[in-house]
Amino acid sequence: MTVLVSSLNSIIDNRRRRARRHALMVFLLLCLAVALFALTLSLGQSFTSPSDVIRVLLGENVQGAAFTVGQLRLPRAVLAALAGLSFGLGGVAFQIILRNPLASPDIIGISSGASAAAVFVIVVLSLKGPIVSVVAVIAGLSVALLVYGLSFRNGVAGTRFILVGIGVSAMLESVIAYILSQAPAWSLQEAIRWLTGSVNGAQLDQAAPLLLALAVFGGLLLSRTRDLEALRLGDDMAAALGVGVSRTRVVVIIAAVGTIASATAMTGPIAFVAFLSGPIAARIVGNNGSMLIPAALVGAVLVLAGDYAGQFLLPSRYPVGVVTGALGAPYLIFLIVRVNRTGGSL
Repeated sequence: MTVLVSSLNSIIDNRRRRARRHALMVFLLLCLAVALFALTLSLGQSFTSPSDVIRVLLGENVQGAAFTVGQLRLPRAVLAALAGLSFGLGGVAFQIILRNPLASPDIIGISSGASAAAVFVIVVLSLKGPIVSVVAVIAGLSVALLVYGLSFRNGVAGTRFILVGIGVSAMLESVIAYILSQAPAWSLQEAIRWLTGSVNGAQLDQAAPLLLALAVFGGLLLSRTRDLEALRLGDDMAAALGVGVSRTRVVVIIAAVGTIASATAMTGPIAFVAFLSGPIAARIVGNNGSMLIPAALVGAVLVLAGDYAGQFLLPSRYPVGVVTGALGAPYLIFLIVRVNRTGGSL
């Protein structure tokens, strides 16, 4: 009896220790994201003191800082942070629900669907502005439903879903290439800028719809945290724990697509942020506890840091999508090799 009590106490202590570590790592990620946000506001081609930044944020007209901080840096930082949160949250939800680290919107066609629709609207219909964002969101959702339908056979297996998504993505990339090859010069530059993934020219009014989408779809994902944790154990175990597996999978996929497509509509497909955020978060906080909030914070860190590096730390200026793409491509190769050798999940 004494041995049993001792074992139970040891298990409880280990769980508490892991929970404390998880909470500490989440807090440190939050601090890092806030620090990068503050750095983006204070330091660019010129330095603005933190006190002046705070005064601008409070609505004061500070000479020499009101325009630089309020009109240029703040919209860019807000959009980068919201987009990063959306990509990280949506990406890790896909990876958890399909139990595969390769189940990223970058790979399974959702980003390609939004991109193809946006390029069509920009190049063929010669439209700009909010209509591009609306069409991109609708297209991302439609492609997700298409991939889900094509991969459904007595349920949806993660590997089948990913393979179908890769095939659909390849077709959509061909469509994008064809449209760009026929594009007139005046719309080609706009289409390529959108495809690259960028927060250049960000406006604060772009943040409101993205914040709303993140609140709605992200809130829906967070409300399914327990179900997602159960699904990490497998469908059979989740069902035994009372989770409606099929219903949860559909809800999570729709919510994840909503977050990803909304961010893509505002910034373009910032490469590999959705793909990288989950695995990086898992390495930082460990596999105990929910990965949703840690991955969202990692996404914000990646976009904020990537945009700052692309603007000020490299020999030339690059959009954030170029920087994250350069980081993500080698990791994708490494992960494919690792999964192929050992199998694996997030």
